[in-house]
Amino acid sequence: MHPTIRVSSLALAVLLVACSTGSVSRGEPATATTSSPSSTTEPTSAPTAIPTATPAPPPKWDELPVIANDAAALARELVMVEALIRDPSVTGDQLAWAGHAEQLCISRLADYPDWTDQVLAALPAAPRAAIAASIEAGKQLRSLHSGPIPKNLPDWHIVQPAPIEELLAYYHEAEAKFGVPWYFLASINLIETRMGRIRGDSSAGAQGPMQFIPSTWAAYGDGDVNSYRDSILAAGRYLKAAGAPGDMAKAVYAYNHDARYVSAVTGYAEVMHADAAAYRGYYGWQVYYPTADGPILMPPGWTKP
Repeated sequence: MHPTIRVSSLALAVLLVACSTGSVSRGEPATATTSSPSSTTEPTSAPTAIPTATPAPPPKWDELPVIANDAAALARELVMVEALIRDPSVTGDQLAWAGHAEQLCISRLADYPDWTDQVLAALPAAPRAAIAASIEAGKQLRSLHSGPIPKNLPDWHIVQPAPIEELLAYYHEAEAKFGVPWYFLASINLIETRMGRIRGDSSAGAQGPMQFIPSTWAAYGDGDVNSYRDSILAAGRYLKAAGAPGDMAKAVYAYNHDARYVSAVTGYAEVMHADAAAYRGYYGWQVYYPTADGPILMPPGWTKP
């Protein structure tokens, strides 16, 4: 039997998201001018003014996304967000904002599931499938980590993850060496530490971006457990030893002995397999932690007070 990688409260914390309040900005109709009267003796009517909507201002990319409070507005917002994520010219702060907004929109749908069908119907086919599968994966994780709200904040430090293309290169390198599909590695990285944002041991003593307990790292790791590349390659090595790529369900189950975890990892992975651009959105998902007063955002630089 291979040593088991234990996944503990990290996954609970990273799957929880806060919902900002607010609504989509709407412009007021502009006032149109009427034409001058004709010089003829017959009276003429001025043409009816056609109102035009004032374009909504673009989001403030350096501020937290403000998520809509009704289904119709949320649908419009998510259409815009998914278009940004799938536009290769969108990078940097704009892409980070879009990924965070996607995360919060999905959270809003978890809070108001009756809105889901209406919101999904507004989306084009590719993002519709991605959001539907992401909603289901989130449900699996929440059911995996039901329990009382933690009383204390974790002893974590939140960092900026490695650049998006750098992480993707490590996933592909591990795939080339061990045959483990890159999107499964990205999914595990997303669930375990939000792409490596969380630094600090889990309650089970797991470490690094892919969350290895020391004994498993000793058997499958090579280098520094906190290195993105070394940790991702070790995950590929471990998953191959556990049955990947021939039996990914078995391999992921070895990573965490719970069918719901397997379902969640597989769900996010298959989203990225079907639509590689979905990875760009997931990369922007942030770390939230549950408290008695509601989930709190832990941005890069956060350290336990």
